[in-house]
Amino acid sequence: MATNKRTRRTRTGSASGAPSSASSSSAAPGAGLPEATPAGTIRVTGSDLSLTDLAQVIADPHCRLQLGESAVERVLAARRVIENALASGATLYGVNTGFGKLSGVRIPPAQIADLQVNLLRSHAVGLGPPLSDEEVRLTMLLRVNALARGCSGVTLELLRTFVELFNRGVVPVVPEQGSVGASGDLAPLAHLALVILGEGEARFGGERLPGGEALRRAGLAPHQPGAKEGLSLINGTQVSTGILASVLVRARDLCRVADLAGATSLEALKGTLTAFDPRIQAVRPHPGQQASARNVQRLLAGSEILLSHKECGKVQDPYSIRCIPQVHGASRDALEHVARVLEIEINSATDNPLVFVEEQEVLSGGNFHAQPIALSADFAAIALAELASISERRIETLVNPDLSGLPAFLTREGGLNSGMMITQVTAASLVSENKVLTHPASVDSIPTSANKEDHVSMATWGARKCRQVLRNAEHVLAIELLCASQGLHFLAPLGPGKGVAAAQERIRRQVTPLERDRALHADIEAIAGMIRDGSLLAAAVGAAGELE
Repeated sequence: MATNKRTRRTRTGSASGAPSSASSSSAAPGAGLPEATPAGTIRVTGSDLSLTDLAQVIADPHCRLQLGESAVERVLAARRVIENALASGATLYGVNTGFGKLSGVRIPPAQIADLQVNLLRSHAVGLGPPLSDEEVRLTMLLRVNALARGCSGVTLELLRTFVELFNRGVVPVVPEQGSVGASGDLAPLAHLALVILGEGEARFGGERLPGGEALRRAGLAPHQPGAKEGLSLINGTQVSTGILASVLVRARDLCRVADLAGATSLEALKGTLTAFDPRIQAVRPHPGQQASARNVQRLLAGSEILLSHKECGKVQDPYSIRCIPQVHGASRDALEHVARVLEIEINSATDNPLVFVEEQEVLSGGNFHAQPIALSADFAAIALAELASISERRIETLVNPDLSGLPAFLTREGGLNSGMMITQVTAASLVSENKVLTHPASVDSIPTSANKEDHVSMATWGARKCRQVLRNAEHVLAIELLCASQGLHFLAPLGPGKGVAAAQERIRRQVTPLERDRALHADIEAIAGMIRDGSLLAAAVGAAGELE
């Protein structure tokens, strides 16, 4: 599944886009701190961030940001528009007025800075467990990129401080609950923004600290927000988008893992490759279907097992085997639609009001409404749930002797041993959990802010539950791989296709064949770990060639 390749990275350079971030930023220089050696730097321009860049942040916790020169120019120009408007006495929402239902209250010039600080403090009412460091760093990158677009009217000093926060490893503690996904991810973004002020909490150097102490240890000074800056920090979709982007990066790989698991089950069940013939896919040419069929064929190339029953007379396999291209492929295509939405969203200005430099205007609108992300999160959750659903049916086929032709529950001494009987029960429980989690969040709305914000997206909840569906799907596929590997054990010395064989070798380094009953929890978690760290897929690709 292709990713956007427009990323531009450099190995060195100032994170501010200027010769020295200390020369023109409110951030302190951080004397005495050793300079980190980044694996790579993402240049942020506000317009060409890609999903490949986001994958870089996930893969490399030491990745750095650098502001592009064009972004610096746009930010300065937009700030001049805000300052000129204030000097003229114009009334600007959220700049010199209250917020939401209180937008009719005019704020005196002497209190505009207090207005922005009060906004951040009052909106920091998130609850629940904190987002992961990965999710927070993605959110930070997306917020920096949105501000760098030059439609927000913030100062360059704020943006540079934000960049340095990211580069020096300060990760705000952001509770995951509290956003309804409209007027922006207000509550969680407020927790993030408080750290820029030297308040809130942050993780730094492995410790959870007060925000001001985390800044001090990182060699940074707090930024005091000016007109509109508090609002610009919390009006946006970056929390819901960051969570969903984290899911999507992994989901794309999970599609290939699903093809690997299906191919392994096909071998263990002595299935046929007829349904994967390219002529069948060509007359229904959905891209995902074609890619999935090709992947299975690559993984099974050179299979001794397939040759051993070539003339057995078996005509058709169950749908969970025969329809792998159609089901896995539909999920792939759904996730590619989500990727297209995300690539637009991560390069969008999503706060309010927005500054348009050429016209010297400040316009109020609704780009903070996260409906595109809400719908996409629901679609992605459904796509991932289907990968788990069809996998559970293959698990049932593997453990059921009436369907598999293998020993009951994949153990030679059934009765004395229960074998892998309960692995299917666990998979069934996760699949049923997914059925509840895939109820769409986007069809829900609840009015807020005295009915001023009378329709909301619930995108952040949609992204959070999509994250759980992904985790459940990873575990179901791990169970399938465990059972299918045991099935192959009974077919030895016949070997599977070269891609499947390489994956089996990787699994067998940590998970031995089941000869008598043992607790299988650790085996499932070990294979799930191989899925998450990419080592299982890498083994298969190393033998079979790149998978789509």
